[in-house]
Amino acid sequence: MAARYLRSGLPLLRAHLAQGSRGLASQVAKPTGKDIKVPQALYGGTGNYASALFLTAAKANVLDKVESEIRDIVEASKKSPLFSQFIKDLSVPKETRVKAITEIFSQAGFSDVTNNFLAVLADNGRLKHIERIAERFVDLTMAHRGEVKVVVRTIIPLPEREEKELKDVLQDILGKNKTILLEQKIDYSIMGGLVIEFGQKVFDMSIRTRAKQMEMFLRQPLDF
Repeated sequence: MAARYLRSGLPLLRAHLAQGSRGLASQVAKPTGKDIKVPQALYGGTGNYASALFLTAAKANVLDKVESEIRDIVEASKKSPLFSQFIKDLSVPKETRVKAITEIFSQAGFSDVTNNFLAVLADNGRLKHIERIAERFVDLTMAHRGEVKVVVRTIIPLPEREEKELKDVLQDILGKNKTILLEQKIDYSIMGGLVIEFGQKVFDMSIRTRAKQMEMFLRQPLDF
């Protein structure tokens, strides 16, 4: 079912993605030396922190290490309720938070960039936002490497042939300098068909959405 929807919808998908997507092909930045810029603009508090961390790590040439460490911290907060509570509890005195964070991650062998960044978050009472900051930081590192994460939701896995065909369409639209990271997710709620998401774009060919559209059409009054 998903394969049939993909084959019939590829022309629509190509047209949909082409609208405003061409610019993505030229967004990959490989900054060196003093010419270091964030590969895409992020807004809001978490975006500002993520951008600052990216610039600092890039200048120190430790982007990969910092990304790994930030991922480890998020994973630790998910696995340890005690640690998760600590980073979210603003009743803990600021000096205690900063000292504890500095000692914990210095002993863990984390880089100075990550240690200093965590200390700043602890000092400003922003450790509770570490997961969202990490997500946005990873968005930047992926953009820096020219990677685009594409999530495909179906009720059954796409056959290998259809998966390759989808990747080819995405590669053609986004540019040859992009690396497509395709992630398939099983989602029975869509009832069939498929939903493709990347960046801020969503291409919805699900049976659920089509059924809702048909219902809205049928509810409209007849005009003779």
